[in-house]
Amino acid sequence: MVFKAPVATSDSAETIALMALSYVAERDTVMKQMVVQTGIAPVTLHRRASDPELLAGVLDFLLSSETLLLDFCEAKKLSPDIIARVRQKLPGAITDG
Repeated sequence: MVFKAPVATSDSAETIALMALSYVAERDTVMKQMVVQTGIAPVTLHRRASDPELLAGVLDFLLSSETLLLDFCEAKKLSPDIIARVRQKLPGAITDG
C-alpha cells in the first residue's frame, strides 16, 4: 500500500523528512553523494536531525534525483508526488506568490 494522503501539518512533514534522513543515513553511497552535493558532514546531519531547515535540505537532495526519490518512495511505501507537497511544509519552500 502506498501512502497518498495530503500532508496537513508541519509535524507530518517533519516525520516524512526524518524518514528521508534515515534512508540517506542507512546507505553509504547515498550519504557520500549527499555530502558531496551539499557539503553537510554526517556528524552535522546527526546533530541537527530535528532541525526543520536541515530536514528540508534532505528532501531537496532527494528531489534533485529522480532515481533516489523513487527508491526512497518505494522503500517507504510513499507516493513520489507526496514528497514535493511535504517539502512545501518545511522552511525555505518556493511559493507561487
